[in-house]
Amino acid sequence: MARPLRIEFPGALYHVTSRGNAQENIYSDDKDRSAYLLLLNKVCQRYYWYCHVYCLMDNYYHLLIETGDANLSK
Repeated sequence: MARPLRIEFPGALYHVTSRGNAQENIYSDDKDRSAYLLLLNKVCQRYYWYCHVYCLMDNYYHLLIETGDANLSK
């Protein structure tokens, strides 16, 4: 079942998380993790987000994102 849509507004803080299918790993190695962080940085710059903290585990991640605009779903 899909998660309900988040309420979005400028300056909101969001706990964003995702887990691998069947709890499988989502990163193959440290190089893969670095590529993910580079992509996250680009997305944060593009949409004017601020990532307060992140946690990358083998099969899931957690992000604390603050949005400048009401645009998390983008």
